[in-house]
Amino acid sequence: MRTSLLTLLGSSHPSLNAIAQYYFLHPSKQLRPLLVLLFARATNGLGAEFPQVNWAADNARAHQKELDAPLTRKDILCDWNPSMPDHTASFESAFELRIPPPQPSLYTPPPPLLHQTHPQALTHTLLPTQLRLAQIVEMIHVASLLHDDVLDKSPLRRGAPSAPAAFGNKLAVLGGDFLLGRASAALSRLGSHEVVELIASVIANLVEGEILQMKGNGTEAAPSPSSSASSAIDLKDLHSSPSPSPSPSDKWSIYLKKTYLKTASLMAKGARAAVVLGGCREGEVWKEVAYAYGRNLGIAFQLIDDTLDFSSSTAQLGKPGFADLRLGLATGPALYAAEEFPELEAMIERRFGRDGDVEMALTLISSSRGVERTRELARIHAEKAREVLTLLPRSEARDALEGLTEGVVKRRW
Repeated sequence: MRTSLLTLLGSSHPSLNAIAQYYFLHPSKQLRPLLVLLFARATNGLGAEFPQVNWAADNARAHQKELDAPLTRKDILCDWNPSMPDHTASFESAFELRIPPPQPSLYTPPPPLLHQTHPQALTHTLLPTQLRLAQIVEMIHVASLLHDDVLDKSPLRRGAPSAPAAFGNKLAVLGGDFLLGRASAALSRLGSHEVVELIASVIANLVEGEILQMKGNGTEAAPSPSSSASSAIDLKDLHSSPSPSPSPSDKWSIYLKKTYLKTASLMAKGARAAVVLGGCREGEVWKEVAYAYGRNLGIAFQLIDDTLDFSSSTAQLGKPGFADLRLGLATGPALYAAEEFPELEAMIERRFGRDGDVEMALTLISSSRGVERTRELARIHAEKAREVLTLLPRSEARDALEGLTEGVVKRRW
């Protein structure tokens, strides 16, 4: 997957080539493409339309017909899962799977020899579109890393110089944009408008999550002196807020929503898209399982990542210790610690901006149960992810997905 992915990143400009491939040559954990491939293996053969998509994968004319088909689906996924009622669009608890009601059949069977009377998972089968989706998901993730490292002024990425440190901020931003462009072109060729909607909405979620983090933590850049008067007024209006400071419960809601948008959305919608490409149609539970699993696992993953900021081993991984506090970000450990030490509230309000705030906050968080309680919250989400897998037939892929729910919580990397 990694080898063929590099062929998608070619550019006529050597500098753009280098920046686009930089993080792929220093690979991350690659958890997101792993989820795509495991859910493909765990569910291929279960969807009613799998024989059709499997046949189309080996038939160029059928695939071209699929690409030219009009957009007829009514369920366009933009932000929230379409089967989730509005009142459950919060993050007060781990996401509960909701089995969709049966839908009237619109299925046109493929040639009789390919029809399966008793669907079962074909764990040896991966469709070419699913392999390409795994690459696309990783490209989007790496693009977000390039942009994040510019915003966070990160000097290191997993022990090596970050892209902004190695190439400069401008090339890092342009490299991230280039990856998104390449990912969009590859996405359009998958032949599924539902998958295009899903993955396109992830890109919007990443931006929304970053804006939410900036506004929630006060790190917006001030207008430059060269800005026009009208532009400065507009920015001031955008950043000002007449409402009082958010309550502790509101801070938790903002934090968990940001966690979904920046981390869990790509995992949830990437896994769901893999199942859609495997022929799952509306009314079948498989893609709901994929979304619920990815959403809960993604939140658990980020919660653990936020506890690692307070680990002595973070510097060994290329992440400066207490980086979140230094950026003015109040993550799970800090929010929990504030329940035990109310004096932390004032520091959170001013984004740890005074001299000595970071050191004092670190002392209070270390004296609290903040890290332990954040890990417990991650375990709750990971357990919910494991529970939804019981709806899938037993397979090696399902076993691996179950193992990930444990590994994500226990990780120290």
